[in-house]
Amino acid sequence: MVTAPHEALHRVFLQDKTLYARVLRLFGVEVGEPAEVREEKTDLTEARPLERRVDNLLRVKDSGGGEYLVALESQTRVDPLKPAAWAYYASFLMSKYGVPVVLLVATQSRRVSAWADRPHDHGIADWPTLTVRPLVVGPDTLAPLTDPEAARRDLALSALTVMTHATSPTVGATIKVMCAALRDSAETEALVWAELIAQGLSKSPAGKTWRNIMAVDMSFWSSPVSEEIREEGRAEGRAEGRAEGRAEGRAKGRAEGRAEGRAEGQVLSLFKVLRSRGIDVPDETRTRIASCTDTATLDTWMDRALTATTLPEVLRDEE
Repeated sequence: MVTAPHEALHRVFLQDKTLYARVLRLFGVEVGEPAEVREEKTDLTEARPLERRVDNLLRVKDSGGGEYLVALESQTRVDPLKPAAWAYYASFLMSKYGVPVVLLVATQSRRVSAWADRPHDHGIADWPTLTVRPLVVGPDTLAPLTDPEAARRDLALSALTVMTHATSPTVGATIKVMCAALRDSAETEALVWAELIAQGLSKSPAGKTWRNIMAVDMSFWSSPVSEEIREEGRAEGRAEGRAEGRAEGRAKGRAEGRAEGRAEGQVLSLFKVLRSRGIDVPDETRTRIASCTDTATLDTWMDRALTATTLPEVLRDEE
């Protein structure tokens, strides 16, 4: 089944077509500096009615005259039949193009990473005819982001890191670093990576945090995802309530129940009120507020924000 995270995990390598080389070097695989990288057709179907497609395929010519293919695969689950497909991809591509093939597999799952990251033998027990060894990129192979400046220097690799850490305990800190890196980047470039990360994190808890941050952070104010969230809030009467009729907005919000989307609307409204009252919100606190899904807590914070002059007054006993 094709999902948003599945697509994002391999499309990130198309957004920056030299990213694969930096990933390979992280694993100690030295490749020449790419001089030309182009996408190839992903259809590996033969004349027989058996359709096979690799997720994405790059053809590389390096500065030293070498040429090879990078087959990009996104893997979301353990699939006992997949290694045979990988073997097919590699042998077909080598036969068709006559150049070496690197199989690069990206995943968000530690279980999938442990399963995929090994040689896969095909043949009889004592004599494998063909061995396929993918290079696996996952939460255990890419270190969490810790330095916004370092993250900003390679936004493609940083975006891939955030996506692969979608279910890691460190994802919150990694998201915070990535947000800081994007705020210091050109707006057009930042929006591209912000949207791709939103796709990669999808509807996971980390994805909800990311969407909330994009929706309330001025750096992402015009992004499609933030506009989508605000439109959802307006459609349900949440985004307008606090700023243009606070009492009516709260009553309407309560009437909508404890639906997950309501918390997003409350977070948006809270940040709007804080901005309108000139209350600065540090990055760490911004991330924690955006992650809150407890509607009662958000209501309390909103009530305080209407009259407070400092952030501690709003979040007292919560700091």
